[in-house]
Amino acid sequence: MGIGVTFIIIGIIVVVILQYNNHFSSRKFIKDTEPYFRFLMEDDYEFVLTLRYGDVDVNKLFGIRVRNGLITIVAMLFIFMTNLTFVNILISVLIGFLVFKWPYIKLKNYYKANLHRINLMLPYYLKSLEILVQHYTVPVAISRSIESAPEIFKPGLRELIQKIENGDSSVQPYMDFAHKYPVRDSMRMMRLLYRLGLGSQENKQEQLLMFSRTISTLQNKAREQKYKERLEKMENRTMIMLAGTGGGILAFMLMSMMMMMNY
Repeated sequence: MGIGVTFIIIGIIVVVILQYNNHFSSRKFIKDTEPYFRFLMEDDYEFVLTLRYGDVDVNKLFGIRVRNGLITIVAMLFIFMTNLTFVNILISVLIGFLVFKWPYIKLKNYYKANLHRINLMLPYYLKSLEILVQHYTVPVAISRSIESAPEIFKPGLRELIQKIENGDSSVQPYMDFAHKYPVRDSMRMMRLLYRLGLGSQENKQEQLLMFSRTISTLQNKAREQKYKERLEKMENRTMIMLAGTGGGILAFMLMSMMMMMNY
């Protein structure tokens, strides 16, 4: 057993004893230090986390990431205890940072893998608002649509309505929603929705028709991008297959020629 591993075991035993005697609380330590690492939280972390798991405690999961990163750094420092150079300290911090980042990387991979489906969610939702907006104001229509909205948008829609009910009649509540859910063209779509709410009753049908056409265009744009990328992927696979087949045939011909020359 190496000296570094021995130090780790001793350190774990000491922490367990202190925690058992209520002299040290690892949970309290993590809870107290977690706010100092809040600047490391990614701008879209809450969005991709909610997208993947639904309504979850973002702060709690971020705290777990911080805890795992700190534990990794401490463990690595114990391993390098007998040779604690600047390089080894830097390696420990980098590995700890990688452990901290890994859950976010997995979330981003999920987001990229489902990008087109996610980008279509907001246009489809806004498209479903058309019937309600014909009979109600935009805020009332949004409020009535929350229960049937995609699960990911429900917290943001509730916040949007709450801000409007509190007296904010500016575009800001809509922009806050767009920032919270940064899907493709979200800023543009929420501005359109805000302008629709500003229109007079006399021109409402015309504005609603323009809104509907714009949302349909954005839907078609997302679909076209999806098919384009799928076609490019198929073309790349075809090229790889052709290159592999051609390379195999060329290699076989060269081997045949070499065998003939040897005979």
